[in-house]
Amino acid sequence: MGRVVAVSLRRGHHFSKTQAMSIRLLAGLGVEGDGHCGVTVKHRHQARQDPTRPNLRQVHLLQAELFDELEAQGFHLQPGAFGENVTTSGVDLLALPTGCLLKLGDSAIVELTGLRNPCVQIDRFQQGLMAATLQRAPDGRLIRKAGVMAIVRAGGDVRPQDRVRIEWPSAPHRPLQPV
Repeated sequence: MGRVVAVSLRRGHHFSKTQAMSIRLLAGLGVEGDGHCGVTVKHRHQARQDPTRPNLRQVHLLQAELFDELEAQGFHLQPGAFGENVTTSGVDLLALPTGCLLKLGDSAIVELTGLRNPCVQIDRFQQGLMAATLQRAPDGRLIRKAGVMAIVRAGGDVRPQDRVRIEWPSAPHRPLQPV
């Protein structure tokens, strides 16, 4: 079982988010007061393509272990820096399948929809960071480490130190793909 290390949000569209004492997840919408909250897609590029698409990026989660890995490469980052809403520890988010449920705190539940696809904004934030969040698997497959995206199935407040419980979907499991 993992835990929540930090929670973050920010109005509008900004790369990084501000840490908070708690965030409120709203079922079917996302993080109350966050720029990506809504039923339809809020990601600027995706919204330009089709603003009626469902918002599969309501909540961005990132494992804190990535910060340790990046620190060893000379990057200095804090929770919220990648624009994540929930920073976790003790859960290998990238290994979870599409449709996996994460129970956060007492009542919030998010369903994983896919991987965050790193973009040029990461290098604008810190030069070289995009390459540091991408890796090649032995089979040549690209590994994206910039977190996972989710939709809110059940609302509730989420705070640092809350437990993260995993509920796997029925087999067969589908690996996370960029959304």
